Amino acid sequence: MASHLQGRKVDISLIQTTARNNLINLMEKCPGTKAIVWDSSIAGPVGLIAQYSVLSEHQVIKMFPLRPLPLPENEVSHVIFISRPKLELMDYIAHNVHADCRTKSGSKKQYHIFFVPKKSLLCLERLKHSGIFGNITLKEEFVCELFPFDSDLVSMEIPDVFREYNLENDPTYLYQTAQALVFLQKLYGPISRVWGKGTAAKQVWDLVVRLQREQNNSESSKTNQTSCIDKILLIDRSVDLISPLATQLTYEGLIDELFGINNSTANFPIHNFLTAEERSSNTLSEEKKQIILNSGEMLFADIRDRNFNAVGAYLSQQAKAISAQMENIEEKTVKEMKLYVQKLPQLLAKKKALAHHTAIAECIKEITDSYEFLDTLQTEQEFLNCIEVDRVNPYIEDLICQNKPLVQVLRLICLQSLTCSGLKPKVLECYKKELVHTYGLKALLAVTKLEKVGLLKLQSGSRQYTVLRKALRLTMEDTSEMNPTDISYVHSVYAPLSIRLAEQLTKSGGWKQLQDVMGLLPGPTIDESPIIPKSLLNFDSSDGTSVVLVFFIGGCTFAEVSALRFLSQMEDSNVEFVIGTTKLINGTTFLNSIIDIY
Repeated sequence: MASHLQGRKVDISLIQTTARNNLINLMEKCPGTKAIVWDSSIAGPVGLIAQYSVLSEHQVIKMFPLRPLPLPENEVSHVIFISRPKLELMDYIAHNVHADCRTKSGSKKQYHIFFVPKKSLLCLERLKHSGIFGNITLKEEFVCELFPFDSDLVSMEIPDVFREYNLENDPTYLYQTAQALVFLQKLYGPISRVWGKGTAAKQVWDLVVRLQREQNNSESSKTNQTSCIDKILLIDRSVDLISPLATQLTYEGLIDELFGINNSTANFPIHNFLTAEERSSNTLSEEKKQIILNSGEMLFADIRDRNFNAVGAYLSQQAKAISAQMENIEEKTVKEMKLYVQKLPQLLAKKKALAHHTAIAECIKEITDSYEFLDTLQTEQEFLNCIEVDRVNPYIEDLICQNKPLVQVLRLICLQSLTCSGLKPKVLECYKKELVHTYGLKALLAVTKLEKVGLLKLQSGSRQYTVLRKALRLTMEDTSEMNPTDISYVHSVYAPLSIRLAEQLTKSGGWKQLQDVMGLLPGPTIDESPIIPKSLLNFDSSDGTSVVLVFFIGGCTFAEVSALRFLSQMEDSNVEFVIGTTKLINGTTFLNSIIDIY
């Protein structure tokens, strides 16, 4: 059991246990040696619930990525495909099965598909059309709606929710989101107060109500679990498109921005992790150092949510403390020496963690000290403060002329558009011409998609962001990065709109105090109190703290997670936040999932 998933009012390890048991039950239906073929989007997240050691205990001896290529030679009794229900992946599976059946060992094997989290009729039809439906022995559902990342963080890890709903007008993933929320209430009890904002949020909650009504007709599905989540806030990503685009300046947020965090793991250039001697002999400059990042490591838990400018001083302070504890061994008495030896493994582990995070901080600093990073940050902060947003930005023009990555340029243009409540026609036309001239027609296709989802638009007269900025104090001039007193520290000057809403909502206990600004945000508002039997309500909160699940539909950044944790830890806070999302994102991954041109 992962200890970093426990320790709070909501025990996230229950999600891990439930999903792991579901997987093991499916494995036991296939007695004998097994090879698992993973959909690449599933392999990493499943590692959060069942590591290879668990799989090997159930005779998994081979694992392969799902690709449109023949499987490597393998002598197993069962080949299990674990996949999301996507038509393209069904074609890959068909190719694999056809190719494998032609081998000598193919006739001795059984083939199975475990769909995550649900079967799809279209996918089953595609398998029939491809001619392998009869070859598949088991077509089961591996029910795993959510993956546990930390004691206060869960994610569905579906990157396409925002794109599918807003660009393709496909609500399929909203149904899966609703199923995930129903699952959470089965596990942790019914939620007695529901808040939400946005069209997707309203649609998801309506689906939750419908699903619960249907399931309550069956006695076996009724829950007797006393509720440990008091309230839920559903946030449609469309309500706040600015926060994903602003550069995250927390330690964990910057790691994700610069190196990418996938399933609590990040890869860094190995150079900073080597000694001087190792560096001189190391010829593998492209080699990466893989580090697991979760609160199971105390040092990371301490620094993950800090502004990066405060991390260096903290690491230096910890280094001095460890050095002091490890010095003057000769002067210790026998009793002191005995205590020291007992603490030594813990000290050595802390020293190793300190070396790792010092190296990571050096990797980050090499980039954050560059002129390009600082100029980009300055441009962002000017936009967020409504400075020079009405004209073509010279820095953006410079980036285009230098042929910088298209997504980097579009990220700034979208931020300018959102903070200006739309670009003037001449400004947008100028950007379009320069983008097409440098990047070709793919840039025009990307711009069209961004316009359709609302990230780029023409100015319509009203300045919503200007009003919201003042009413919700979205930008702060005197933010302290070292000892913050406000959530704006996560971006140095900007408080994420989504988290400011959560802060105001939980303080006032409803939307009434925010009525003046609610009309400026897109989509309907939800404020409901479902009828729940008194026997299931939680009246045992001795410290007066309520638990609020904040669920982002369409993605959430690590900076937003850090801001919610900060609110939970404030002295006058009577709220403990649990964060759920369809996907952990940053500005680059968010835009790439929409424009999808690579």
